[in-house]
Amino acid sequence: MAKASLSVRIDFPAGGRLGPGKAALLTAIRAEGSIAAAARAMEMSYPRALRLVDDMNAQFKEPVIEKYHGGKSRGGASLTETGEKILRAYQALAKKAAAATTTERDSISALTKRG
Repeated sequence: MAKASLSVRIDFPAGGRLGPGKAALLTAIRAEGSIAAAARAMEMSYPRALRLVDDMNAQFKEPVIEKYHGGKSRGGASLTETGEKILRAYQALAKKAAAATTTERDSISALTKRG
């Protein structure tokens, strides 16, 4: 039987949020080396991915993703040191939250029609 999953979203006091979608985009950018390739891998439109990247870069004190513009060698993107720290911290938080709530999620899941 499949287990119920938990999604973690952080809402910041000054506005903005970080959740599983942005974390997945950061992971894809790290793996693919570009925003466009990450968007394709996630089946997300490039404009949406770019908007999320711009939102994250504006939300934090330092840029999260560094963009390299096109040219002969084409463009690309990578996570900055700040981006790596944010992604690691978010992943650790999500893992701890999931582990800490297993019993409660299982209890609630058992009450669903598909249990």
